[in-house]
Formats: sequence, structure tokens, C-alpha cells
Amino acid sequence: MKYNIRDRFEYIIALVNEFAKRFGLSDKQAYNYIKFHRGVDFIEENYGIIHTLDFNEAIESVAAYCRRSGGEL
Repeated sequence: MKYNIRDRFEYIIALVNEFAKRFGLSDKQAYNYIKFHRGVDFIEENYGIIHTLDFNEAIESVAAYCRRSGGEL
């Protein structure tokens, strides 16, 4: 299923903002961390599922993925 690109970008921005709050980072630090550990790719590839989760579950999923890719948060 195709999703509107704007909806996907807005969701990623909102998720990064919430991730930043959860881990005490600036929005830029959170984005850089998620991007470096391929979390943005994970979000884009799994958007069809992840956007249906509540933000807490989505943040935990992204954090777990980043940890598996070498992240420490």
C-alpha cells in the first residue's frame, strides 16, 4: 500500500521529537542518532505497521532497532 509522502515525513518528525524527549536529547541529536543507526530506514520500511502503534511502542521499537545496530540508548 502506498502512503502519502507528507504523512510519512510528518510522522517521522513527530516520532523523532518524542524520541528526543524520552532520551533527553535535542531534536537534532535524536535525528542524527536515529539516522546514524539506520532507524530512519527502519521507520520508512515499516511505516505501514509502525504508524499504527502508540508512540511509546514506536519509540521503543526504534530504540531497540538502533541498539541492535550499535546504539547505546
